[in-house]
Amino acid sequence: MRDAPFCRHLIAAIGRDSMRRSDSSADAVYLMHWKFRGPVASFFPHHCEPKSIPHIHRMTLLCVPLVAKTVEQMMADMAAAKARGADLVEIRLDHLSDFEPRRDLHLLVGDRPLPVLVTYRPKWEGGEYEGDDKQRFEALCLAMELGAEYVDVELKVADDFVRLISEKKPDNFKLIISSHNYQSTPSSEELSSLVARIQAAGADIVKIATTAVDIVDVPMIGLVMGERGLISRLLCPKFGGYLTFGTLGVGKESAPGQPTISDLLNVYNIRQIGADTKIFGIVGKPVGHSKSPVLLNAAFKSVGLDAVYVPLLVDDLVNFLNAYSSTDFAGFSCTIPHKEAAVGCCDKVDPIAKSIGAVNTIIRRPSDGKLIGYNTDYVGAISAIEDGIRGSQGVGKETVSPLAGKVFVIIGAGGAGKALAYGAKEKGAKVVIANRTYERARELANLIGGHALTLAELETFHPEDGMILANTTSIGMQPNVNETPISKLALGSYSVVFDAVYTPKATRLLREAEESGATVVSGLEMFIRQAMGQFELFTNLTAPENLMRDTAMRYT
Repeated sequence: MRDAPFCRHLIAAIGRDSMRRSDSSADAVYLMHWKFRGPVASFFPHHCEPKSIPHIHRMTLLCVPLVAKTVEQMMADMAAAKARGADLVEIRLDHLSDFEPRRDLHLLVGDRPLPVLVTYRPKWEGGEYEGDDKQRFEALCLAMELGAEYVDVELKVADDFVRLISEKKPDNFKLIISSHNYQSTPSSEELSSLVARIQAAGADIVKIATTAVDIVDVPMIGLVMGERGLISRLLCPKFGGYLTFGTLGVGKESAPGQPTISDLLNVYNIRQIGADTKIFGIVGKPVGHSKSPVLLNAAFKSVGLDAVYVPLLVDDLVNFLNAYSSTDFAGFSCTIPHKEAAVGCCDKVDPIAKSIGAVNTIIRRPSDGKLIGYNTDYVGAISAIEDGIRGSQGVGKETVSPLAGKVFVIIGAGGAGKALAYGAKEKGAKVVIANRTYERARELANLIGGHALTLAELETFHPEDGMILANTTSIGMQPNVNETPISKLALGSYSVVFDAVYTPKATRLLREAEESGATVVSGLEMFIRQAMGQFELFTNLTAPENLMRDTAMRYT
């Protein structure tokens, strides 16, 4: 964390209806129990001692934000939210293009199929409303009178709104007082003060949303916006969060970083996440393209493992691992650009991974929290290429690898490139490393006793026919699907072409290689095989191969 120790306890919401202080004179707080290293941060109101707060067992509510422009579409979306398993919806009145409170709220609130949270967010707090607060407050009061279960109002104007409803507030109504920071995540001291101010203003539920500049900002608060803050939304049930938001689809977000309700329920299995759930994740930059969460969560569910696998957009691996040091975070997959750095971050590295110089799997040993590094890339990729060659030749597995004696050209000198170079060398291939930066290519080539080229030299490299080509870079990966690391003309020298990129499944490189007469091996096969290896390291169980293959084919 930038300027404060990591907290063990994290306030998610203040609930006046569920817990009482020991002296019964005031209400206490809901907590999210983030079990990170470091002392307990001073996140408690002055009247509340941490030791007096029991663990909260309550279901995190799934809330779908409704941001349609018309009442009709909003009502249709409300019905869709119920059908998809939402617990409540947030009606964003500020998104309606022609809003008439008395006409529209009777329809939206009066005929609601689900409990509703009504929000009328002004421009100055990230919303769409540009009028005065008097009209806005009147609409929110009307929503409350019509039976809305929740209303959200901003801290800046909370005192005025609380005075307005003080004599009218129904018993079953809860006021959410919120604060949004679209630039950064404040320090723990600032957040502690903010929580106290919101509680003092009369909130039934405290909502604080900030923006994660770095993923190590996430432990500070309950809801963090943006891609780096996604885990704060996914892990709400583990740490006692009151609710989390899930949209009906891409483009229907009310704040940055909201996942879909379909993903929450069907990919992350959020209803099964609890206090004892172990957390695994993929660490990389970028990471949004990865299908690992789909694959690993399905595999975990199939064997009844109480675990969840989440995407972790990480800028600095050292800072990340220092921050997320709890044994609750049980293991990580490492992808671009962190595989090489991961070697130095582990307390112990498997000998093969050490020889490769790259780690794609990190296990946190439960007994002492030590990080152990492995590499499943080299087996996944090399076996996929070998089987691809054997399949094209119609032969079974033999003692001698089909790579033996072949010129094996690897594009890229990063973590995946190192894994393939090691594996190809072990199989008796003549390894050539081509890289945009020649010095990197030469360094790896010298390490494994191979030859080095620049990408420009690769275009005319043709010592023999029937060579094998393996792309280990991200060239051609979504969204840059029209890119390729080598020209179609140069592909005529290769009998086998492998691409580690699997999104899309058929990259431009593979399409042009197939058109040139080469046998092609998709990166999807490497992805499945290395993921099976990771699953077995994570769980000490045999990977459910058929399920993982079916899942990978369905989602790519």
